[in-house]
Amino acid sequence: MLKINQIWNNILLETEAKVSTLQYDLYINQLQPVGIYRDRLILLAETRALKNIVDNNYKDVIKKCTNVVFPSIIDIEVITENDLDNVGKIEKEVDLPVSSSFVAIGEDKAVFVSQYTFDNFVVGKSNEYAAAVARSVAENPGKTYNPVFLWGGVGLGKTHLMHAIGNSLQRNFPSKKIMYVTCDQFVNEFIESLHDTANPNAMKNFRAKYRKLDVLMMDDVQFLANKEGTQEEMFHTFNELYLADKQIILSSDRPPKEIKIEERLKTRFATGVIADIQPPDLETRIAILQKKCNAKGYVLRINVLSLIAEKITNNIREMEGMLNRIISYSTLVGGDPNDMNIVNDALRDYADASSDIITIDHVVAATCEYFRVKREELIGKKKNKEIVVPRQICIYLICDILGQSVPLVSIGEYFGGRDHTTIMHARDKISEECKRSEVIASQVKDVRDKIYNR
Repeated sequence: MLKINQIWNNILLETEAKVSTLQYDLYINQLQPVGIYRDRLILLAETRALKNIVDNNYKDVIKKCTNVVFPSIIDIEVITENDLDNVGKIEKEVDLPVSSSFVAIGEDKAVFVSQYTFDNFVVGKSNEYAAAVARSVAENPGKTYNPVFLWGGVGLGKTHLMHAIGNSLQRNFPSKKIMYVTCDQFVNEFIESLHDTANPNAMKNFRAKYRKLDVLMMDDVQFLANKEGTQEEMFHTFNELYLADKQIILSSDRPPKEIKIEERLKTRFATGVIADIQPPDLETRIAILQKKCNAKGYVLRINVLSLIAEKITNNIREMEGMLNRIISYSTLVGGDPNDMNIVNDALRDYADASSDIITIDHVVAATCEYFRVKREELIGKKKNKEIVVPRQICIYLICDILGQSVPLVSIGEYFGGRDHTTIMHARDKISEECKRSEVIASQVKDVRDKIYNR
């Protein structure tokens, strides 16, 4: 007998290779398996909008992938909660014939995206420390760095690194009990165990599930904020695993000190290694696009990839979305994806974004506003600490965000005629400080967020 989660996890393994990472994350992986009704797989969409998107764009590919592993399931149906009462008797555990593609995944065994590996992760200055920490943990879980706290903005590779760790651990330590869970899933399971009055062992089972692990990986822990009961449960789970030398890996869009959680939990999250992932520079963004093209068999010239990398500076998923848009549009119209007329037509929706192009003035204004300093002081000759650090952070962000589009000589001229080597020193100094100082890293993130109006 197969449980519905085992069935769905096998289908996901097939599906992830057939669609882009962006499509997989945004749509398919958001569906929840409900059960089997006769010969149909019933999937739950959280919103009507998601149901419509899946029905119109991804239902066929999910259906084909389902048929590869479970030939007896001949159809799928996507529903919302409002449709549940009209479905009929749903089976959550069934006896199904399986194909040779079936993988014997336990119901609670972590399922990692096979495309998310260390080999597929492009390392640059913005993420080299996080990548090195992740590799070390994958090689020696519970021995080198514990806990590990990865943080950075949306679409910069945190989830990729966590799945890369998971894939490596499952391959090299097959006997270890590994759990990958989003914070939302952990919260929901905790609430369900509290409310399951019919099962007197519900809470005991929940705690055993998470406290008997060898490796706990939790994504998006910022969502623990304002959830006091779950924070209490996480505190005790963390303690039990940590004291037993079990590996804990956490991710968030901000460092521990900025999450609105109990101080004792913040302290524990910060006990081990905190590694941030910053937006990649232009060269790294182009390398990421080349890697994705190689994986998908796309043949695009460097000028097209450079155009994408210059338009999208702080979100790898958006870059991939733009890449897929060019390929799909060129296929639709029967054109060459390297023809700049085709490229411009495919990306015409981004034309309005030209009014939002970031300039040196934008970065300087955001820095001045954040640190409450005057522009003439920031770009002037003063060398007191209250001005020097904001100035260096500003220069670092200009170099990082604008890349090669603004030469170092031009930046030096903007900052009162400084030599390009001074600009290089400021850039490199803050790059190193971000790795050593939580304060500097936090300030850089805050100014960057202000620049992008986040």
